[in-house]
Amino acid sequence: MAADSCTLPYAADKAGEDAEEINDNPIEQVRMTVPITDDPTETALTFRTWVLGLLSCVILAFVNQFFMYRSNQLSVSSVSAQIVALPLGRFLAAVLPKRQIRVPFTKWSFSMNPGPFSLKEHVLITILASCGSNGVYAVNIITIVKAFYRRPMHWAAAMLLAQTTQLLGYGWAGIFRVFLVDSPYMWWPGNLVQVSLFRALHDKDRRPKGGLSRLQFFTIVFICSFAYYIIPGYLFPSLTSISFICWIWKDSVTAQQIGSGLNGLGIGSFGLDWSTVASFLGSPLAVPFFAIANILGGYFLVMYIIVPIAYWTNTYGAKKYPIFSSHTFDIDGGTYNISRILNQKTFDIDLPAYDGYSKLYLSVLFAFVYGFSFAALTATISHVALFEGKNIWRLWMRTWSKKKLTKANDDRYTDVHTRIMKRNYEEVPQWWFIAVLIVSIALALFAVEGFNKQLQLPWWWLLIACALAWFFTLPIGVIQATTNMQMGLNVITELIIGYLYPGKPLANVAFKTYGYISMSQALLFLADFKLGHYMKIPPKSMFLVQLVGTIVASSVYFGTCWWLLSTVENICVPDLLPEGSPWTCPGDDVFYNASIIWGVIGPLRMFGNLGVYKAMSWFFLIGAVAPIPVWLLSRKFPEKKWIRLINMPVFLAATSSMPPARAVHFLTWGVVGIFFNFYVYRKHKGWWGRHTYILSAGLDAGLAFMAIFLFFSLQAQDIYGPQWWGLDSTDHCPLAKCPTQPGVNATGCPGGSVAA
Repeated sequence: MAADSCTLPYAADKAGEDAEEINDNPIEQVRMTVPITDDPTETALTFRTWVLGLLSCVILAFVNQFFMYRSNQLSVSSVSAQIVALPLGRFLAAVLPKRQIRVPFTKWSFSMNPGPFSLKEHVLITILASCGSNGVYAVNIITIVKAFYRRPMHWAAAMLLAQTTQLLGYGWAGIFRVFLVDSPYMWWPGNLVQVSLFRALHDKDRRPKGGLSRLQFFTIVFICSFAYYIIPGYLFPSLTSISFICWIWKDSVTAQQIGSGLNGLGIGSFGLDWSTVASFLGSPLAVPFFAIANILGGYFLVMYIIVPIAYWTNTYGAKKYPIFSSHTFDIDGGTYNISRILNQKTFDIDLPAYDGYSKLYLSVLFAFVYGFSFAALTATISHVALFEGKNIWRLWMRTWSKKKLTKANDDRYTDVHTRIMKRNYEEVPQWWFIAVLIVSIALALFAVEGFNKQLQLPWWWLLIACALAWFFTLPIGVIQATTNMQMGLNVITELIIGYLYPGKPLANVAFKTYGYISMSQALLFLADFKLGHYMKIPPKSMFLVQLVGTIVASSVYFGTCWWLLSTVENICVPDLLPEGSPWTCPGDDVFYNASIIWGVIGPLRMFGNLGVYKAMSWFFLIGAVAPIPVWLLSRKFPEKKWIRLINMPVFLAATSSMPPARAVHFLTWGVVGIFFNFYVYRKHKGWWGRHTYILSAGLDAGLAFMAIFLFFSLQAQDIYGPQWWGLDSTDHCPLAKCPTQPGVNATGCPGGSVAA
């Protein structure tokens, strides 16, 4: 089989055993996108892979962390490295020597240039690059300790924190990969965009008569996206959110609350910018229509039924505060002054000061976002137990009984891709994952118990965090692998330790990071394993690339963070910085406030008996029972397939990304998603199967490259577009942030009266 044969469309030029395969994957989108051919002799883990992959990993990790501290932030995704790696790989294939190089004192040898640059090398380089672009959540803890709390922290403790929080997920990934990777029903929709882009860049694709090849289509979309983004990204930022109701009623608070796409309900708002569509919710082209419908259903329930009723009936004193805000407030409607209730000496809550000041209040939308987040978490457990529990149990028993998943024993647990992978490649031994897990837990225990217990987290709380991550990886993984939506553990982890171990802000954020991020990392590893599954990457190569990439990226993120925190005077403290200094750390300020709210004030004084929002705790029960009616109806009417598509975890978690996502993002995302994944999918399925995922990749890539170009050529030098009305990056709805309670005054708002 030729080296390029694995990239040909599945309908053409199959050879050998692959010619006998039937594309029996149960998911139509997968059958239309992923080829069922493979060449196991194709090069994968080569010298070129390591050089280009590690270079991409280091550069992306450094750039993303460096600019994360600046007021004008920049985030570079792995799609940039994915595109640049192709010409660089082919260049190295043309110039590097082909002779074998012997490793001293061993029998091993390798060639710097084993042949043409291959698709599998390209995939592994992209995986390494993604390790560098995904960020290290624990860096936020290091930043708030050194820059906000101004407390000492040992560099080794900080380094271990960064490494272990990223590596723990390998253990959960190894335990659950048989369920979330091998199963054909766990199809990870987001990966199909990557598969389509790789095929567009590597396939020898014939151009249909009167049409375009995949590469031609990608190139055209990329150029158009690149050229267009100069308008919303530089010349006309107001295009990102157009709220025409605000333009009509310029002096009405109520009208702007209804019409603002950024700070209100967003009725009638829209954006003419791909970043508006995909920046917070991801590309809608990669989300199946049933998931889009569930998300929009949950969004409409919260935004257009619950929030308006609660706000205009003044529930929880809602009119004292903006209708849409992630900030915290006091009883008088002002911003909550954290410093008034924090005892700086004991690093704990000052109860007399708290009692003499105010309870903590939220905007009505933010309060219900928390409530629905509680419901989504318990709904996830119920949904997976009801709809997938029997299959998971059977698969678990097969795994422990050492039965192989082959065509012969059960079609429900295998497909063509699983058979090819198991036939052509050795699996990663389970002990590799377990070894990484044991070492990571041991180092994490040393990090929290050693160094004078600077993280405030006792060892048993670390083990509880690991148990939570292990417990939720499978149910949340099932939801993500079928809908492209991930439920977060950040709220529940903050809630648990805030209730049971209050008054310890660093323990709170450390527990959250070990619980939430190790689960999130596990799902990230599993998604990459599924991409390797589709692209027929040797599993052992995939494991090594992910492991090395994670360690390198964590080290670079930590090193960049530690260097800046140690050398930039007064970093993250805008009041003490020189005028015009960019080192304002806008994201870390939010993280710091969260550590105070959950770790010092604590959930007992927010959602418990001592808090304003204790009724939100009922959402845990609501979420647990919500999937039951759907399950009962699906069993009573099995012929009505649409009933099983009602996904209550996704429905209830629809608004969990609000804020930072706003109404305009949901509305624009929904319109684009419905058009492509409902109308085009049904009416023009051939076009959809050939072009939709490539369209998504091209739009993402064009925007990313223009954003980088604008930043380094103009915005980093404080050069912005011409001064005019459209240069404002808001939606021109300034009154949408105003409270409407008489007697509550806010800057720039009508004083103490409700505007008509």
